[in-house]
Amino acid sequence: MEISVLGPLTARLGQTSVVPSAAKPRQVLALLALNSGREVSVSALADELWGDGPPRSAAATLHTYVKQLRRMIQAALGPAPDRGPREVLGRRHTGYVLDAPPDGTDAARFEQLARRGRTALEAGDSAEASQLLERALLLWRGPALADVTPGRVLGAEVLRLEELRLTAVEDRIGADLRLGRHGTLLGELTGLTARFPLHERLHGQLMVALYRSGRTWQALEVYGRLRTACVTDLGLEPSPQLQRLHRALLASDPALEPPVVGEAGGLSAATLFVDHGTIR
Repeated sequence: MEISVLGPLTARLGQTSVVPSAAKPRQVLALLALNSGREVSVSALADELWGDGPPRSAAATLHTYVKQLRRMIQAALGPAPDRGPREVLGRRHTGYVLDAPPDGTDAARFEQLARRGRTALEAGDSAEASQLLERALLLWRGPALADVTPGRVLGAEVLRLEELRLTAVEDRIGADLRLGRHGTLLGELTGLTARFPLHERLHGQLMVALYRSGRTWQALEVYGRLRTACVTDLGLEPSPQLQRLHRALLASDPALEPPVVGEAGGLSAATLFVDHGTIR
């Protein structure tokens, strides 16, 4: 089964979709898909569907939704399948399991690629990190589960995935800054800082990219806007790391210059850049 959750929910057996049109069966499929190969308890499914107010018929109603999914799976499998719908969507001790490999969803593949990209970035292999993180981000087709109305279980998972997506974007930008690609990042970072007006790492990355593009005054303006937002909305000054970056901009610190990539792909130890949420 091919399953995608990083955008509208899709699930296919061959060329046939097995995504139901009704809202609650879609929630059931989405939660099972995000836990492919692992048991999802009846209580977790009920919590997703009804929260603190499940009906007395919750177990029977849930079983009806599962039967609906199995009918769609049966239709997709055809008249002489190698396995039946109960093997694809099975009942276990206290719940149900969608029989798919752990990496059978785009979300699982995204997380694997993002972890590998972060590992490469921490190891100093910026080119590999940028490539892996870009591959991870290309798996996204829109907001996670864009056409599913989530309950609190799926809602928490959607928030987690969106946070991982933003972290992957930050890491990929960090890798590209290491590679001297500051000029190509300005538009993206300008849009991101507008969307996340209190996000320090993105603002720091934009400040570095602007400085390296010969636009120091704009880098200082970015800091000023962030500081105003922090003080006004949070009653706090920017972090010590961002304040150090601001002072480096004012002093035209040579460490702010684009990194020097050596023959072995290493970076100048004097390079100052925003990376993993800190400024080095």
